[in-house]
This record gives sequence, structure tokens and C-alpha cells, in this order.
Amino acid sequence: MTELINPTEIHKPASSYSHVAVTPPGARWVHVSGQIGIDAAGRTAEGFAAQAEQAWRNVLACLAAGRMDLGDIVKVTTYLVDPAHVPESRAIRARFLGDHAPASTLVIVRALAGPAWLVEIEAVAAKRDPGPRDG
Repeated sequence: MTELINPTEIHKPASSYSHVAVTPPGARWVHVSGQIGIDAAGRTAEGFAAQAEQAWRNVLACLAAGRMDLGDIVKVTTYLVDPAHVPESRAIRARFLGDHAPASTLVIVRALAGPAWLVEIEAVAAKRDPGPRDG
């Protein structure tokens, strides 16, 4: 199990994340590329909240494909094109992650690769290797 740490020698996290994530020896790693608010049919969700929720559902699907779940995330990076979306982004993230508080970075960028995209989320997950994948 990943150990999440907030050293007392530095400031408290500004949101629901941890400053440090220590993974166990021999852990299996999954790196999820940046996920955006596009569904499996290729439709871009309308509005920030819908895009953020779809991006998190996409992260969840990617983790499942790698035999992991949201609780295995050790690091999340979120890219937003509008700083006004920070509070809503944090609220949506909290709905998906619950009490799990992995290491995290939030970046405000001028634009993402697609002009209609408002949010992109990438994740790194790790856990003890459960063995070979069936199928």
C-alpha cells in the first residue's frame, strides 16, 4: 500500500492532496496519459463540470485496464485553462477520490491541444504486483 505523508516541517496542503507518496518495494506502476472530457464515442462534453467528470471517468477506465483503481493513484496532475475553475475542479476531484489524497499538481495553462478542451487530468498509480493479467 502506498504511504501518503504530509511532513510537519512544511506547510499543510492547500487542498485534498499529500506532499509525499511512497510506494512499496516491487510495486507495479501504471501511468495514465492526460485524459480530457471526451467520451468513448468521441463527443466532447459541454461545459467545465461535464468535461472534468468525463476526464475522471476516463482516468478510472484507464486504471481499470491496468488492474488498478482510484485508490491506487499516487500522483495526479490537473491542467486547467481557466483559474476560475479551480474550486469546481477540486470539488469534482473530491467526489471521485473521496478521502484518498495522492500527491498532486494543479497547473493553469493558456490552452490545451484542442480548443474546446477545458481540463486535462493525468495520473500515476502503483500497488503491489497482483501477477499476470488474464486475457
